[in-house]
Amino acid sequence: MLTFEYKCSQCEAVFEITPELMLCPECEPGKKSGEPLKGVLEVELNGAPISNDPLDYLPIEREFFPKMPVGNTPLWHPVRLMKKHDFSELYFKDDGLNPTGSLKDRASLLVAAFARKNDIDEVVVASTGNAGSSMSGVGAAAGLKVKLFLPKTAPPAKMIQSLQYGADLVLAEKNYDQAFALSIQYSKKFGGMNRNTAYNPMTIEGKKTVSIEIFNQLGRVPDHVFVSVGDGVILSGLYKGFRDLLKFKKIPRMPEIHAIQATGSSAIFKAMSSGQFQEQSAETVADSISVNTPSNGYLALKNLKSYGGHCITLTDEEILSAQKDLSSSCGLFSEPAAAAAYAGFTKQKKNLDSNSTCVVLLTGNGLKDINSASKNIVMPQKTINSLDELY
Repeated sequence: MLTFEYKCSQCEAVFEITPELMLCPECEPGKKSGEPLKGVLEVELNGAPISNDPLDYLPIEREFFPKMPVGNTPLWHPVRLMKKHDFSELYFKDDGLNPTGSLKDRASLLVAAFARKNDIDEVVVASTGNAGSSMSGVGAAAGLKVKLFLPKTAPPAKMIQSLQYGADLVLAEKNYDQAFALSIQYSKKFGGMNRNTAYNPMTIEGKKTVSIEIFNQLGRVPDHVFVSVGDGVILSGLYKGFRDLLKFKKIPRMPEIHAIQATGSSAIFKAMSSGQFQEQSAETVADSISVNTPSNGYLALKNLKSYGGHCITLTDEEILSAQKDLSSSCGLFSEPAAAAAYAGFTKQKKNLDSNSTCVVLLTGNGLKDINSASKNIVMPQKTINSLDELY
């Protein structure tokens, strides 16, 4: 039987889990402008899980979860790419097959359950697109109102998806960071539960289920996991899941995790060497990992350094090339931010044992951003009336 509490990722203070508490009250005030959040809370588990079911590792009872098939996504064994790269133990974890098309459903599901348990009927969220469409879809299944703040540059498909689900959409004039700030102001003024990534501890906790699934599906811990990184919450969720498995002696070691960033949005990569986060103006075709200031930067950096993780950057051209290769070689169409993880594997493979077990985490479906995908293909211009015109 497990019990749960919050623990500050910085000062390690412990708190009771309540809907009002989002960040450590001692560490949060130390945040400066342009810095990641301080005092990010994680869920601490005590006791022992009753099974290997990921839901048994979460702090909300099953009765509060909306009936929605989140998780249990397939682990692909891509034969053609295995042969191409000469890696017999290469796997793709395709979280683009979650109900709204992205891994973010894992966090949204837990946030929705937490809101329902605490009789909260509105969820407020800022997003580059996927977290918003995810919370909108899961909120619809849970009977929750969703107030969504998106930058005006978010892909139209993600806006349309959110509106279809019934979200109340507000467009921020500038960027994701502005949308984030506006959503915090809104929830403090009007109430509701704020789902913002890292700000709400349940976002990290919900995403950890992907690690437990990978372990269950493989039957062992992988040697390497590749994941694209923007604000750092999926990365910390990966680490959290494997840390919980380590804590309960389900696995003997932590896998090497490779954090992949776009060169145009590489705050965590730069902080790996400098130790500091500096303001940047993010610009990349991979919109889901495009952030000026990674909200979970400090915890992401702590995890990478504590467990011997790696962080590399890729150009937009490398990301789009990997997206096309992934699609044409095994029929897996992922959005650019997700395909960045595969691009990271292709860049790092020369440094890896070809017999090692590698899992590439693909976080979002390619149909979420067809404008970016169109940059690396050639659309036919000529029309025909007869097959004789083909040659």
